[in-house]
Amino acid sequence: MEKLPIVVAIPTKNEAENITTTVRSVVDHFESVVVVDSDSTDDTRALAEKAGAEVLPYVWDGRYPKKKQWCLEHVRPERDWLLFLDGDETPSPELLAELRRIFTVPPGRAVRPAAFDVPLGYWFGGRRLRHGHTIVKRALLDRTRSRFPEPDDLAAPGMGEQEGHYQPLVDEGATVARLRSPIEHRDLDPVRTWFDRHNRYSDWEAWLEHHPEVREQIRRAKTRQGQLFHRAPFKPLMSFGYAYVFRRGFLDGRAGLDYALAMSFYRWQIGLKARELRQAERAADAPPFSAPR
Repeated sequence: MEKLPIVVAIPTKNEAENITTTVRSVVDHFESVVVVDSDSTDDTRALAEKAGAEVLPYVWDGRYPKKKQWCLEHVRPERDWLLFLDGDETPSPELLAELRRIFTVPPGRAVRPAAFDVPLGYWFGGRRLRHGHTIVKRALLDRTRSRFPEPDDLAAPGMGEQEGHYQPLVDEGATVARLRSPIEHRDLDPVRTWFDRHNRYSDWEAWLEHHPEVREQIRRAKTRQGQLFHRAPFKPLMSFGYAYVFRRGFLDGRAGLDYALAMSFYRWQIGLKARELRQAERAADAPPFSAPR
């Protein structure tokens, strides 16, 4: 079977629990599979190599480019197309078939879009969510026509070497298409790691609330759905209502309720941390207290 002319880049750090499954899901289908690892302290690198991936080390210098843009610039640059997968993600069989239809083109004929948005099949609490989770990732990029934005958020906590919650951008005049078939996001780590990650992410989001000019830079690099939610009031309630009621997350059983509550809690964390930042700023600006004589 001829391999797809696409490089798969898998940014990792301590993904030993998931990485073998991820690499095996792509190594026979794509021209190159490269794990870009940030000093994992577990067996991620050894397991990735054993499964057939090339492993590249990555050390962030505290500036731009961050990790995914670095991949666009340095990971097998001889190929234009790059597919990003997290260390716990696998392409569905339907997605593999869809990519073969798109990339089986006559010699000399290029794929027209500069990027593809891919729906995410999300697992939470041991169950795949069929209703309450609707996220797409701009995961398949023509590196000659795409790039990640560089908002002024290097001073923000929470994200570190990772790009924040925004989409890569395409060149002016270029188009973005949406695929029908999903990437499956099935994290085998315990659920506490989800809360650990989102606790860090909420630090970044709260910092953005405190820096509206940067928040606006990031809003412009989100999907239309993300832009609308970015401005919505009462986000914890809106998040729960959207996932559990409007998207019928209740049909996913207990996992649907748990996920809607977890996302609502995440939004509540952001708001609480943002208020704490504002209170700290007001206290710093207040005149010093002097006792009456």
